Parts: sequence; C-alpha cells; structure tokens
Amino acid sequence: LSGEALQGEEGFGIDPKILDRMAQEVKELVELGVQVGVVIGGGNLFRGAGLAEAGMNRVVGDHMGMLATVMNGLAMRDALHRAYVNARVMSAIPLKGVCDDYNWADAIRELRQGRVVIF
Repeated sequence: LSGEALQGEEGFGIDPKILDRMAQEVKELVELGVQVGVVIGGGNLFRGAGLAEAGMNRVVGDHMGMLATVMNGLAMRDALHRAYVNARVMSAIPLKGVCDDYNWADAIRELRQGRVVIF
C-alpha cells in the first residue's frame, strides 16, 4: 500500500477518510477468511530522494523513511482496531513499546491466528 495513497487529496500526511475506507476494505477480506498482510510505505510523510541529492547520508534517509513507514502502520493499525479488526505492526527497526520487531515466524503465526500484519 503506497503511503501516498493515504494522503488522499490532502497532498501530504494522512486523510482519515481514506484510512478508514481502507480499514473497512481489509475488514471485508478478513471476514472472508483471507490472511492479510499489508506492506505499507511512507512516501506521504517523507521522501528521501531530494535530500539524498542535497547530500544527506543515504542510510540516514533510509532510516527516516522506515520511521515514516512505521507511522503509517500505526495509523492503519489504529483504524483497523476501530473497525474491530485485530492487527499488529512489525518493523525491522526495533521500537519497543511502539510496534513488534519483525520476525518471519511470528508474522506467519499472527496471520494464521487471523490477525492482520502490517509491515
């Protein structure tokens, strides 16, 4: 899911109406018995290409992009929870207390238990 899709017509950030509509669409899939994993982007909150051209360290830019991705994941998880859908956010960057650390086996277990996993 492109982060830019979450901005709707706002041009930046997250449009709550778009987020809620997507959560309802995911809910419909879950109700059909589909195991849902959502790979979400952060382009609505951070675009590193311009900063890299201006000399920003690529790794720093990548980390910032990953944090933007987690922010979108948290917003999606919240929308899913409000729609009564159990969801988890997993990230390769450890953010204890914010989201779960990514682990392939844990992600598969969550999916098999009917939870939506947001990466």
